[in-house]
Amino acid sequence: MGKRGGKRGKGGRGGDKFSQRAPVRADYAAIPKSNKLYEKYYNSLNAVSEGEVPEFWEALRRDLPNSFRFTGSRGHALPVQQLLQTRYIPEITSIQHEGRAVEPPAPLPWYPDQLAWQMTTPKNVVRRFPPFASFQKFLVSETSVGNISRQEAVSMIPPLLLDVRPGMTVLDLCAAPGSKSAQLLEMIHAGEEARMRSAARRILSNEGQELSPDGNEVKLENERGGLQDDWSDDGRATGLLVANDVDYKRAHMLIHQMKRLNSPNLIVTNHDATHFPSIKLPPDPNITPPRNKYLKFDRILADVPCSGDGTPRKNVNVWKDWTPVNGLGLHTTQVRILVRSLQMLKVGGRVVYSTCSMSPIENEAVVAAAIDRCGGMEKVDIIDCSTMLPELKRAPGLVSWKVMDKNGRIWNKWEDVEEYRKQEADTESIGRVVQENFPPDESERIPLERCMRVYPHHQDTGGFFITVLEKKTEIRARPEDVKKPQPNTAPPPITAAITELESKGNGTNPGEHIEALDSLRQPEVDDAEVLGDASAAARQNMELVSMEETNPRKHQLDDIADAAAATKRPKFREEIDAVAPRGEEDRQVHYPPPPSAPQFTPTDESPPQSALAPKANKQNKVQQFEEPFKYLDPKHEVLEDIYSFYQLHSTFPRDRFMVRNALAHPAKTIYYTSTLARDILQENEGKGMKFVHCGIKMFVKQDVQSPEVCRWRIQTDGLPLVESWVGDNRVIRLNSRTTLRKLLIEMFPKVTEETYKELGEVGERTLEIPMGCCVLRIEKGEGEDSFNERMVLPIWRSRFSLNLMLPKEDRKAMLLRLYNDNSPIQDGSKDRLKKSSGEDAMDGSVAVPDPSEVREKEEQALEEEAEGELSVDDEEGGVRLETGDIEKEAQMEIDKEVGSKDEEDLKEDVRADI
Repeated sequence: MGKRGGKRGKGGRGGDKFSQRAPVRADYAAIPKSNKLYEKYYNSLNAVSEGEVPEFWEALRRDLPNSFRFTGSRGHALPVQQLLQTRYIPEITSIQHEGRAVEPPAPLPWYPDQLAWQMTTPKNVVRRFPPFASFQKFLVSETSVGNISRQEAVSMIPPLLLDVRPGMTVLDLCAAPGSKSAQLLEMIHAGEEARMRSAARRILSNEGQELSPDGNEVKLENERGGLQDDWSDDGRATGLLVANDVDYKRAHMLIHQMKRLNSPNLIVTNHDATHFPSIKLPPDPNITPPRNKYLKFDRILADVPCSGDGTPRKNVNVWKDWTPVNGLGLHTTQVRILVRSLQMLKVGGRVVYSTCSMSPIENEAVVAAAIDRCGGMEKVDIIDCSTMLPELKRAPGLVSWKVMDKNGRIWNKWEDVEEYRKQEADTESIGRVVQENFPPDESERIPLERCMRVYPHHQDTGGFFITVLEKKTEIRARPEDVKKPQPNTAPPPITAAITELESKGNGTNPGEHIEALDSLRQPEVDDAEVLGDASAAARQNMELVSMEETNPRKHQLDDIADAAAATKRPKFREEIDAVAPRGEEDRQVHYPPPPSAPQFTPTDESPPQSALAPKANKQNKVQQFEEPFKYLDPKHEVLEDIYSFYQLHSTFPRDRFMVRNALAHPAKTIYYTSTLARDILQENEGKGMKFVHCGIKMFVKQDVQSPEVCRWRIQTDGLPLVESWVGDNRVIRLNSRTTLRKLLIEMFPKVTEETYKELGEVGERTLEIPMGCCVLRIEKGEGEDSFNERMVLPIWRSRFSLNLMLPKEDRKAMLLRLYNDNSPIQDGSKDRLKKSSGEDAMDGSVAVPDPSEVREKEEQALEEEAEGELSVDDEEGGVRLETGDIEKEAQMEIDKEVGSKDEEDLKEDVRADI
C-alpha cells in the first residue's frame, strides 16, 4: 500500500517525524486512540454522512483483520485454496467459544475467484484452540514457498483496477516491499503455463513426440479463456514489469519478495520516482537513418509515499503523531510522481494513483494538480470504475474540501490564505499551504467524484484512495514553477491588421507601417522572465523544438521520449565535484543544464576518464555497485555443453542467457531473461540506468565426480520454462504418491543393485540413467495413489544415491499440502557417516577404507555441498506470519545484500506491509 512518510523530493520513505517506528509488540488495546486535530479535520470534511460518523471512528479504533492472498497462476493458486476450504475450514468451524461458533476465515467478496481471504478471529481465541495451530502451520508453510502472501485487503485493489493483460509493459514506480508488484507479475504471466504446454505439444507432435498429460492446473487455466493474448513466443509471457524503488535496501527486499514468483519478465531498478529516466530501446531496423526509441508503458502503478493516515488500525503512531503537516509536506512529491507517470504512459494507457491516506491534500488535490499540469481533461481523463469490482463498497472522491494548517486552523479557500499573509507578519503556520492544496476552480471541471475512497467501516478494512487515469493524447507537462498561463484572446484577423495599418500610416513611410504592425503582434514572453529562479526540473521541462519536431511527417511522439530531458535529472553545482560511482563513469554532467540538451556519448576520441574525473565530495552518497548484466554468445562452449547434455530442443531460445560479471564468464550461475528485458539491459548499459535485478537462475554450477557429467544443473527457478524442451535422456517419470513421499522425506536414498526397488516405479529408470541433473516429471494418473495435478522437480542422480534438489522448507510444505504429513526430513547420508565413524571408535582399530566407500563419502560430501548451496534458498521462501520470523528474514536479506546499517527501518518496512 502507499508508503508512510517520505524524503522530500524522493519517491520513497523517509525520516520525517510521522514515519518513526512503533515499538514492536505494542499492546494496541492499551494505546489511547485519540488525536484532536486528526478527528477535527476529518469531521470537518463531511467525507461520510452524519449518520456514519460514529461507525467510521469506531472502525478506526478496532484491530485490523488479518488478510492473505493465494499467489501464483490461477491454476496453482486454486488447489491451495481448495485445501484451505476442505481441510482447515471444517476444523475451525467446529470450535465453540463462549457458547458461539468461532468465525472461520472467509473470502473477500470483491476479489476474483475467491483468492483473497480475511480472518477476524481475535488473537486470544486463535492461541487457545489446536485447530488454529494447524491452520497457522499451513499458512506459514505455504507462505514460505510463495503460495500465500500476507497482504492488507485494501492493498490488493490498485493492481486489480489497472486491468493488466498478458503482453503488456507495466511500471510500478514505488514498488517495495513488493506485494502489489507480485500481483502485477501474476497478471503478466496469466495463462502462461497452459499456453506453453499447448505450444510444446503442437511442436513436438509434429516431430512424432508425445507430451505427458496436462494436470488440473492447466485445465483450470484453459477454462479461464483468454489464452490467445500472448502466443508470439511459443506461449511464454512477453510482457514486462519494471519494479522501482528509490531506496537501495528496500529494492533488495523487493527482490527477495519477488524471487518466489521466478519471473524472467521482471526488472528491478533503483531510481527517484519523480525523475524516473526514460528507458531506451533498440532502434527500429526498418527506419533509416536510425532514430532513438524509448519505452512507453501500457500500465503504471503510482502507489506513492503518503502520510498513511488511513492506517491507524495497524499503525498506532497515527493516533500519537498525526499533524496536518504530514500531508502538506508530501503533496509536491506526489504530484511530481503522478506527472512523471503520465509522461511515460502510452496514449490509451492507464495509470492507477493510490495512497493509504484519507487526506484530500494527498489525493484529490494531487490528481487535480497533475491533470492541470499535463494540459487538462483534454489530455488526461479520470476513468469511472464504479462498475469494476462490484462487491467492493466504496465512496466517490471529494469535489470540495478544506485545508488545515500547522496550527490546526481550517481554511475554506485559497483567497483567505493570501489575505492572511498580507495582514499577518507571522505566516510560519501556513508556510506549506499552497494553492494546489485547494479544490480546482469550478471553471476547470475535473470529475473528481470518479475517484474511489475506501473507508474502514465499509468492509472492515483500512482507509485507502484510488484513482484510475487514462492518457488521451501526448502531453507536454507544464513546469511546476511556472504559473498556469491565462487564456489569451484570439489573434485579430488579417483584415483588421490591414485596416489598422491604413489608418496609422500615410502610405509613404514604411517605418510607420512596421510600427503599426508591431503594435498588433501578440506579446512575447522571454524565457528568463518565465523561468526566473526556476528549478532544474522546471528548466528541463522547457524543451527545445527542433526542425524535425516541427515537421508533421516526422512528429512521431510514440517513438521518442516525451520530455526526454526531464527524465535525466541534472546534477547540481555541489554534486559536480563528486567522483562518479564505479560503473557510472560515463554518466555526463551538464551545468547549467540546457533545456532538452542531448546526452553526450563518449567516443574513441574522448579524453581518458582520469583526466575528466572531478574531485571527491564526502557529502555525496556513493551509488551502490551492481555487477553488470552480460549476455552470453548462443554458441558459447558452456552453453553448447548444456544443450548437448540435456538434448535441449532447438526451439527453445538460446540468445537470452546472461551472467552477472564484467567478463561475461559463466562462473557459477547462468540466468535467463525475456527478450524485452534483454534488449533493455543491453541498450541501456553504461547510460545511467540503475538496474538492480533481472533474470531467473536457469543453470547453477555443480561439482561432479566425472568429466563426462555436465556440471550445470537446472535450477528450480527456471525449470518450468525449460522442462518441456528437455530430451527424454534426462527425464524420470513418477506417478505414485507413495514414491514421491519417500523422496520428500528421505534425502540421498541409496541407489544400488540391492536397493533400487525401494524407489518404486522410478527405481529401474534411476539405476540406468547416467549421473547428473534430471527432470522428475510427476504425472497425472488414476486411482488413490495417483496425482490429479502435474508437477516437475529437479533431481540429482549421483553414483550411489538420488536427491531432490529442493530446500527443506519446500519439502515440508509439499508434505503438508499433499499428505497432511509433518514428518521430519531424514538425511540418510549423515546417518551413514555417523555410523561408520562410531564403529571405528568402538573397536579402536585403524580401518582400511574400501575404495568404493571412499568414493561414496566423497560424493556424499559434494552432494551436501550442493545442498548447502540450496540452503540459502531455504531462507528465501517469503515473509513469515510471526514477527520473529519476519525479523530473521529481514536480517538475512540486509546482511547478505546491503550490509547491516539501518536494519530496523527495513525490518519495519516488511512488517508494515504485511
